[in-house]
Formats: sequence, structure tokens, C-alpha cells
Amino acid sequence: MIVKVSVFPCLAAISGLLLVLGCSGVGDQSPPPDVLGENSEPEPLHVAPVAAKPPGLAVAPFDAEEARAHQAAWAEHLGVEVEIENSIGMQLRLIPPGEFMMGSPESEQGRFDNEGPQHRVRITRSFYLGVYPVTQSQWESVMGNNPSWLSEGGIMSDRVSGLSTGDFPVEMISWKDAQEFIGRLNERSEETARVYRLPTEAEWEYACRAGTTTRYYFGDDTGDLGEYASYSDRRIHPIGQKRPNAWGLYEMHGNVFEWCSDWFSEDYYANSPLEDPTGPESGSDRVIRGGCWHSAAGYCRSASRNWGSPGSRFDSLGFRLAFSSVE
Repeated sequence: MIVKVSVFPCLAAISGLLLVLGCSGVGDQSPPPDVLGENSEPEPLHVAPVAAKPPGLAVAPFDAEEARAHQAAWAEHLGVEVEIENSIGMQLRLIPPGEFMMGSPESEQGRFDNEGPQHRVRITRSFYLGVYPVTQSQWESVMGNNPSWLSEGGIMSDRVSGLSTGDFPVEMISWKDAQEFIGRLNERSEETARVYRLPTEAEWEYACRAGTTTRYYFGDDTGDLGEYASYSDRRIHPIGQKRPNAWGLYEMHGNVFEWCSDWFSEDYYANSPLEDPTGPESGSDRVIRGGCWHSAAGYCRSASRNWGSPGSRFDSLGFRLAFSSVE
């Protein structure tokens, strides 16, 4: 804190003392001139404003209670809500800044080589991430069509016969399709305060883990996966039917694979920067994360990585949105 104190009152006091002692000037006993001017007043004290200290980073490992406390503290600090809903009914939750170990240790069951070396990553800015993958109804409200095969009018409609699929994740979405959706949503007048995007691969894994260091965001036991993920099944499922992670995010394991913004490289982790990695500068494939409705359990792990060309479309491939919070 810097305190600015005016020197003028001190000068005035010295002048007054000289007058009393008869020393205002050589051979001159007239009153000294007013240093401040006839109508001046002492300058008030000024105290520089002090910015509120931000909460600490959410450094993994931490439990569910601590995860929620980090969310609440950062929401209060930033003056935002932990959860918001946008103009098309999409819910997004605040993910606070933090640190975690990205990738899998060599001892992890089901590990693939492209998941290492495990390395520390720091997410320096809070961001919002979709509570669920983008749904068929949300896609249709922006794009005016429904490309999903597992829909009422889709190629695989027999597998969802009699079901309303508006709340199913949209699938058959390429990376380029997702970018077109994002562009159109960002152009909406009611959405100008936000710039939507795909999450980076590091943001995605950090959000998925929610403070955990285990194979899945609930632990290591594959036997519990069915409570949290739709996998090894014959069809997709509506959003929100499984249990969320500590950040309040659903289906980070299973249901649909999800695009990330990064180019894919098998050896990127060996050269990844500590802070806010965004992937290689170029490539031929984009990162895909999360597992899907027909995946084996191993592909649903928090560290599991997949990839596809930006034009790839599958009946198990969708996405969820992110945007950076204002700081």
C-alpha cells in the first residue's frame, strides 16, 4: 500500500515558525507569503486501491468437497455464477484454475503409450465447460438439422424406436461440423458476451479428473463404471442419467467421444509446456476424448486418448462446449 502525504502543510508550519522567531527574511518583518495560496487547503491523503487476492489454485489431488469449495471461491472472486444456462438451454459450469498430473502412470491398467509421459500441467485461467455434451435438440436449434444416426429419423432409428431423442447427445459430428456450430452460436446477438470454443485437451482432462488421480473420476474399479458412464451398450443414452464428477459434469466417461481443439501427436506429452498447453502447432488429426456408448471400459479412462481427421464422422462422436470466464 502506497500512502501519499502532502508536503505543503509541513512547509506552512515551518513558515509560521520563522515568523514567530522574526526570521521570515533579512530586515523584513512582514508576514510571509501564503505558500499554498489564499484559498488553498491541505491535500487529502490518497490510498491506492488493493485488488482482492485471488483464491489458491486447485492443486490435485483433492476430494469432491474441496472441488466444490474451489468452484465457489473462484465464482465469488470473479463475480460470476458457478453454473449458467445459455440461450439454447445449454448448462455450463465454472472450472477453476489449478494443477494436475496429465496422462497416465506406466502402472495404470489399460494404458496406451500415447498417454505418457505423465506430466504436470497448470491451468492458469478459469473457464466454463458444458455440463453435458451438446444434444440433438440444441444442435437443431442452431443448425436447423439433425445429422444423428441414433435419432428418430436417423439411419439407426430402430435402436431408439419409441424414444424422444432430443436429449440424446448429437453424433455424426466432425471437428469441422463442431466449428461451424460454434461459429453460428457465437454470431447470435444474445450470446455476444461469450466466445464459445472446444476445450483444449488439457482442459478436458483436468475437468474430467476433478481432482482425482485414478483411472476414472470416481476411482479405479471398472465394476463401478456403469454408475457413471454409458459404455459397452448397443445404443446411445439421454444425457444426465449417470452420476456426475465433483465439478458437476456428466458423461465425461462414455456415451459419446468428444472433440478437443488440439492437433494430435503421440509424443506431444514429452514436450508439453507446463502452463495451458494447446497441443502441436499443426497436424493431420484432432484429439478425441472420453469413450462412447459402445466402447470397452479402458477407452473411457480419464487419460485415454483417441484421434480423428477433422472431417471424420461416427455414430459415437460428439462434443461439448467451453468458454473462458472474464477475469
